[in-house]
Amino acid sequence: MKLITRNTDYAVRALVFIAGRKGALIPASDLVSRLKIPRPFLRKILQILNREGLLISIRGQAGGFRLAVRPQRIFITDLINIFQGPFKLNECTLKKHICPNTKECVLKKKIDAIGRYVASELRSITIASLVKEGGRRDAQEKDHKDR
Repeated sequence: MKLITRNTDYAVRALVFIAGRKGALIPASDLVSRLKIPRPFLRKILQILNREGLLISIRGQAGGFRLAVRPQRIFITDLINIFQGPFKLNECTLKKHICPNTKECVLKKKIDAIGRYVASELRSITIASLVKEGGRRDAQEKDHKDR
């Protein structure tokens, strides 16, 4: 089981990079070279984010991408829903059928509680919070190098 798939990870990385440029139009070639994401994957992800209304796409030589939504309003759970579907830690299936013991299963109750906690934590993460965290990390690294 993967909590975050490759597509979701690439989408987060692209949105954090774009958000960190504060409204500038970012060419796809810059995203490919800076984030080291293969062009075919990135193109598909950017198209999906554009279609979902999170990005604005400008075509042409001077084109690129910018956020269509404030980064404080883009949650990691939104991206998980777009690229992976609804968040579920466990589906309780047995041979492609719902397990008949789900109402009495003690393990399912524990896993459901963990799932609610993880979902709650994921709902608190926004693109803006990741940009802010990245800026703090960059400042700490710069401070460390200056010593």
